[in-house]
Amino acid sequence: MIVKTVLKQKGNNDVATVTPDMPVMEAARALHSKRIGALVVIGAENRIVGILSERDIVRGMALNDGRMDTLKVHDLMTSSVLVCNPDDSLDLLMGIMTNRRVRHLPVVEHNRLVGIVTIGDVVKARLEDATMQVDSLRDYVMTAR
Repeated sequence: MIVKTVLKQKGNNDVATVTPDMPVMEAARALHSKRIGALVVIGAENRIVGILSERDIVRGMALNDGRMDTLKVHDLMTSSVLVCNPDDSLDLLMGIMTNRRVRHLPVVEHNRLVGIVTIGDVVKARLEDATMQVDSLRDYVMTAR
């Protein structure tokens, strides 16, 4: 299965974004209200300049003794953002997510943000694929009798 298929199954591909100069507390409220784990940080010319995850915020709290009121997204975001494209395989994404310890990969096509894939999306797709394979094998065995 490829990323494009996962995005199609998810339906709504609106990606929650923030700007680098947004206050961290406002970004945290967005994460909470949208019930998501990361926000893509968009800079000039709608380019991805970072990603802000719950982990980044927790790390920021630990490093700043819980004082978050003056911090901006750019203070805590991860700047080296790993991305994928719609034609990448889920096997490739699983390797990247596992080896690089990331849970969110923005999907970019022609330098444009077109979606985001989470580790949950990948696991769900793999489980559905495995279930289909088991069902097919079961049907094969049952008809072979």
